[in-house]
Amino acid sequence: MLNVHIKHKAYQGNHTLIRDFSLSVKANEIVALIGPSGAGKSTLLNIICGLDSQFDGDITYQQPSNVSMMFQEARLMPWLTVLENITLVAKKQSEDVTRYAYQLLEQVGLSEVANGYPGQLSGGMSKRVALARAMMFNPDILLMDEPFSSLDTPSAEALKQRVLELKNKRPFSIIYVTHDLKEAIAIADRVLVLCANPMQLVHEQIVNLPRPRHLHDDAIAALCHQLYQRYPGLLSGNVNDDIFV
Repeated sequence: MLNVHIKHKAYQGNHTLIRDFSLSVKANEIVALIGPSGAGKSTLLNIICGLDSQFDGDITYQQPSNVSMMFQEARLMPWLTVLENITLVAKKQSEDVTRYAYQLLEQVGLSEVANGYPGQLSGGMSKRVALARAMMFNPDILLMDEPFSSLDTPSAEALKQRVLELKNKRPFSIIYVTHDLKEAIAIADRVLVLCANPMQLVHEQIVNLPRPRHLHDDAIAALCHQLYQRYPGLLSGNVNDDIFV
């Protein structure tokens, strides 16, 4: 469905952030990207969704595809209502758009706050609004940049389940950036372990564990232990080739 090849991406003109990196994502697949801070994971998402065009490479689709982005921060406009924050991204405003936005709020469990304002929401609720807004595009590919990182465990788990429920209603692919290996294994079909300077693929882990999966499942803990033993510098900020052996 999606093929990415980045020959070269530099940061601040002279620092090579990504070099000779390729990524393919199939229809309805969830791919998690995990690696050290500064590796270029968020930059990769920005390139895929078109926010960053300053790179040498190609982004190709097997068929026309809508790409949507859910950022690490909710990025809601405080002066707009919850419903208005969702309809804001629509190309045209209409009763159908408003009706669809309200349906999305129902699907993420927030229809009762449609006329409220972001300042009245908890962190978890704000993230659910951001998810509903991302779904306004009817994405074929949803990009998620550490969407659960600022949430407590129950809120993060609830949001993860909302994402999977929406995906079951209308299948789409997900590329998901995280620093939490358990979280990656719990949600993904495939986990890509990345290193930095420049960003490169170190290991691809297919996750065949049955669903539903939960963070504290023994099988998830066992797979995490296996990967940490093999790649002890997985989340280190100073990853080099000697760590990944």
